[in-house]
Parts: sequence; C-alpha cells; structure tokens
Amino acid sequence: MTEIFNNKINLLKALAILVVVSGHLEFSLIPLFPPYSFQVVLFFFIAGMLFKEKYTFFEFLKRRIKSLIIPYFIYSFMYLGITVLIAPYVQKFWAMPVSFKNEFLIPFLTGHQIDLTSPLWFVPQLFITLIVYKILNKIKINEIIKLVFYFALALIAIQMQNFADNLYILLLLRTMFSLLFIHLGVLYTNKIEGKFDIFNYKMFFFVIVLQSLLWLTNKDFTPKDGIGLSYILVWGEFDNFIVPILTSLTGIWMSLFLIEVFYDKIKKWSFLQKIGQNTYHIMANHLLVFNIITYLFLYFKGIPFDVKNNADIYWFYNPIKTTYFYFVTGIILTTYFGEFLKFLKRKILIFNK
Repeated sequence: MTEIFNNKINLLKALAILVVVSGHLEFSLIPLFPPYSFQVVLFFFIAGMLFKEKYTFFEFLKRRIKSLIIPYFIYSFMYLGITVLIAPYVQKFWAMPVSFKNEFLIPFLTGHQIDLTSPLWFVPQLFITLIVYKILNKIKINEIIKLVFYFALALIAIQMQNFADNLYILLLLRTMFSLLFIHLGVLYTNKIEGKFDIFNYKMFFFVIVLQSLLWLTNKDFTPKDGIGLSYILVWGEFDNFIVPILTSLTGIWMSLFLIEVFYDKIKKWSFLQKIGQNTYHIMANHLLVFNIITYLFLYFKGIPFDVKNNADIYWFYNPIKTTYFYFVTGIILTTYFGEFLKFLKRKILIFNK
C-alpha cells in the first residue's frame, strides 16, 4: 500500500469515529447525512479496504483476535471494575448482572453487557463478519455473482428484523447485512481506487439528489414514529427494505469524497492523524468522558444524580448549550488517552529489552 493510501485510510477512520461520536450526541457532523444512516457500515467498509487475502485462515484469525478481541475484553473487564466502583456514588449499576454468559457470550450477541462500553458492540461483530467473509471469499465465483450474493444477503437481513428478538438471529442478521459492506470495501480497493474517477461533479450531484429523495422516507427517531432514513443495526431495526442499503452507500461515498477533496489541505493535520490512529480508544472511552462531564454538571448545579439515572447511558446535561463541549472534550481526551497508552506500551517494550 502506498503512503497516500494509508494516510487517506487513517483520515477516513478519523472521519468515521467523529461521525460515531456526533451521532451519540444526536447531531449530524455531515449535513444531509444522518450519522445512524451510515456510521457503522463505514467502519465495515474500511475493514474491507484493508482486507488482505494473502493470510491463511488461521493467520487471519490470530491477527484479528490480537487486534480486535483481546483489546475488547481488556476494556470490558476494566469497565466492569469501574462500574462496580462507581455504583455506590452514582447510585446505579450501569451493567447487566455479572455472570459467565453476560461477560463472555453477550459481547458477541449484543455487546451491551456493560453500558459504558456499549459503543464497542461493533468490535465482536466486526470480528465475526471478517471471519465469515474470509471463509466465503475462498469460494471462487464470478465477481458480479458474488456482489449480487452479498447484496441479496443484506436485503434478506432487513426482512429478518421481525425475528431480531432472538439474539442468535440478531447476530446472523447483523452479519448478513455487514458482509455487503466488507465486500464493497474490498472491491473499492482492488477494482475502483485509482482506476475510476467516481468523485466528479456529476457523481456529486447524483448522490445529493438521491440523498434528498431518500430524505422523503425520513421519520422521527422515536420507536412510535419509526426511524426512516436512519436505522439501528445493533438491534436489527430498519424502516424500509432498501433505504438502509442506499443511505449507507451515499454516506460512504460522501465520506470518501470529503477525504479526496480535502486531502491535500488536511493530510498534515497531526491531530486528525492521531484521531484516526486511536479510533478503538475513542470508541471505548468516549461514553465514560461524557458521563464524567454529566455527573460533574449535576454535582456543581446541585441536581440529584437520579435525573441522570432515570435515563439511559447516553443522556447528557442541557444539550442545547453543551453538545459541542461534550463533543470536543470527548474527542480530545480519548485521543490523547490512546496516545498515552501507546507511550506506555513503548516504554514497557523498551524496559523488557
């Protein structure tokens, strides 16, 4: 891979995590493109862009366990300890009851066994999807047939949402849907990037027009009214049989477009590079930062913690005034926490030598 390709991937990862964090604060970082309409599948797409066929199955499995699953469970047990420690002070236990099933099986089924790490549900799902894709990719069939196959799986997955109360079907549904975007990432790297100009003005206007038409399907985010243009992959909640796929594609294209257009201006922004290099740590820790800020606001305002505890883990104080403070503070602190962890790792390696 070229240095330019690696830099663009890193900036795309930075954009993806910024969209995720903005979505958790309920605002759209990219106007016209709601975060929940593409934010998760953008990470699957990036994983596809980085997919390497050269590894044997067991080499691939070992690498993915090391990069995804081991850090996941380190964070999971760290946050279980934090949850136990803070429970007497915040007057709520922000997790499912501690059990073998909840700590070792639920991470692969829902990923919501601990509220503060709920954004990390994506990691075990990515691991499973990549392993399944690695297996399926061994089947040698025509590329068009392969694309149609993954597209059909995504369509079928959407139709399975009525059975998503069964956690095993939910896992199957999410895997079937996300396989399409892993494959599209692979196709983009191998067949499109550097070979076709898909970022011209005609394509831009086509995507904008299409997205504006998709907005005609948009509804409120409440369960009563449906979710429309956005969808909730983690729980298998869709509101249209084709819109989730289309709005995922438009969101991915716009993300790639923004990186292409602004690359020369932002490629040397060191903080953006750091964000892209620490997406795992940002994903894992931003809810903790948000909740610390929230409890501090409540404490200094003299408001009982019950105001927070009667809501969910994503509730935050006075969003009209504080949303962007949460966003900026959360990104900065979690990015540099990731940098600090890498600094410690380097020191430990030097010491062990």
